[in-house]
Amino acid sequence: MAGRIEDYALVGDLETAALIGTDGSVDWWCAPRFDSPACLAGLLGDPDHGSWILAPVGSSRCTRRSYRDDTLVLDTFWETPSGTVRVTDLMPPRSRGLPSDGGPRIIRVVEGIAGRVPVRGELRVRFHHGSIVPWTRSTDRHTVVSIAGPDAAHLSCGPGVELDVTRERTSCEFTVTAGRRVAFVLGWSPSHAPPPPPAPPADVAAAALTRTLGFWNDWAAALRYEGPAREAVLRSLLTLKALTYAPTGGIVAAATSSLPESIGGSRNWDYRFCWLRDSTFTLSCLLRSGYRREALAWTEWLLRAVAGDPDDLQPLYGVEGQRRLPETHADWLPGYEESRPVRFGNAAVGQFQLDIYGEVLSTVYSAVRAGVVLDPAAWALVASLLEYLGKRWREPDEGIWEVRGPRRHFVHSKVMAWVAADRAVRLARVAGLRGSLAHWQALRAELHAEICARGWSEEQCSFTQYYGSRQVDATALLIPRLGFLPAGDPRVLGTVRAMERLEEHGFLRRYGDVRDGGTHELDDLGGTEGTFVACTFWYADALAMTGRADEARAVFERLLDVRNDVGLLAEEWDPVAGRQLGNTPQALSHVALVNTAFTLYGTRRHDRDRGRLAVA
Repeated sequence: MAGRIEDYALVGDLETAALIGTDGSVDWWCAPRFDSPACLAGLLGDPDHGSWILAPVGSSRCTRRSYRDDTLVLDTFWETPSGTVRVTDLMPPRSRGLPSDGGPRIIRVVEGIAGRVPVRGELRVRFHHGSIVPWTRSTDRHTVVSIAGPDAAHLSCGPGVELDVTRERTSCEFTVTAGRRVAFVLGWSPSHAPPPPPAPPADVAAAALTRTLGFWNDWAAALRYEGPAREAVLRSLLTLKALTYAPTGGIVAAATSSLPESIGGSRNWDYRFCWLRDSTFTLSCLLRSGYRREALAWTEWLLRAVAGDPDDLQPLYGVEGQRRLPETHADWLPGYEESRPVRFGNAAVGQFQLDIYGEVLSTVYSAVRAGVVLDPAAWALVASLLEYLGKRWREPDEGIWEVRGPRRHFVHSKVMAWVAADRAVRLARVAGLRGSLAHWQALRAELHAEICARGWSEEQCSFTQYYGSRQVDATALLIPRLGFLPAGDPRVLGTVRAMERLEEHGFLRRYGDVRDGGTHELDDLGGTEGTFVACTFWYADALAMTGRADEARAVFERLLDVRNDVGLLAEEWDPVAGRQLGNTPQALSHVALVNTAFTLYGTRRHDRDRGRLAVA
């Protein structure tokens, strides 16, 4: 069985990533891209669905682990009765401007620190999401190749270690003493391509380690934030960078698929794609932090992805902007802790979500403010999106939470339609597009009036989830940040107070009154889910913006405490069981952490020292 979700650390190469547990097992790796089929999928089943363990014989959980400096190089230590051993894991970045060493590779170096420690290794490659046992053979005593269909995996190790190869697995046992290092290199390539040129694994590992440490430390040095919790902010940004597909600039929502929102439940989704709903917050996070290049790459990815007929706009895209992401069930996988079904692809790609028009226009506006010069095609896109929105904003939709049930008039969707019109008005003023200005101003005013009339409940003293609903939704916390109403407006203050109905042990659900057990009334999937990490950060933002600074800081500190031992956050947190839930690491959770830190403490150290809030 896979470890708890918080047991996993991330390594990545800017095109894909792997998850490594506290037991030394790589239980998730998709190759060659984030959205490729997994060739190690034990995370969603057991080791026989694909895993690679390197650990002391007879040991399970490590003694301690950490990332080395400000990088994605992971050091894991076991202290055993006979000695101490360290396993160093990394994936050399595949990025423009860096020398290319071919396809994705996981490099693992076992090093004796003290005494004599027997170590075992076992690799089970399973292509196509754990379903295919490849043909595996030795090419020499230290090299193994596994092939099936379009995929090939190559494992090599250093001298003094012999690989035992069977149809099911490749295994080894060896002993390390103080100062001895044994390197392993696992790479992927197309099966029709020639094998990688032979090279001593120790030399490959040493060169890759130097380059990887240099890349990440140099990247981390650009961070502008100097306030409290700087280490958490930086780790979140490093994670966001690791979830970026460097060739296009697209940022995936998470590295994994089908980790459950409730253990044993059916709310298990594939998050290895790029969502438009995250675009504005992601851009703000990157620009505030000093990562302008990544911010512009993300904007360029978005503009390429949405190009075309506005009627074809969809909530999510592949890392290269691909639009066909059919959802399938992997019946051969038992799921994480028996949470079924396991899904690959995402049917939300075909939903109508009104909020994404606001996300696109808000991102474009933020990019222009940051100095991006839009070409005529981008301006034409702005105009066409607003024209289309003007025709469809009165329709119900599936909403930001991608409800798999009847469409409704979600208040957040209408607010984001208002955001689209508002940002278009601002862009028109910047660009001198006076011909469209009056029309967009009228649309903005009409939307504002309807939302305030139909989305506000005097009885509940808050904005509701959808027109006519008695439920509240955490997205209403974004109303002041989006500029729909000022933070001091009584309706905003009432809505923030109403969020107590979503609070469970200090954390917020997305929706679903905790007094009713937090059940879903929007679909027929049944079950519940954990509290939502990003929504709880939004709560901290709203508390700060409405003058409740001490409470905001307390919420922020509480959230920092639910990161795992290497600083990672999943999508959700179960405050009763005390464990992470959902796909991991979750980009939106880490983006929200960074943005809340800036909301609370500003950019520079003197903002912190003077104790004033720099509300963005």
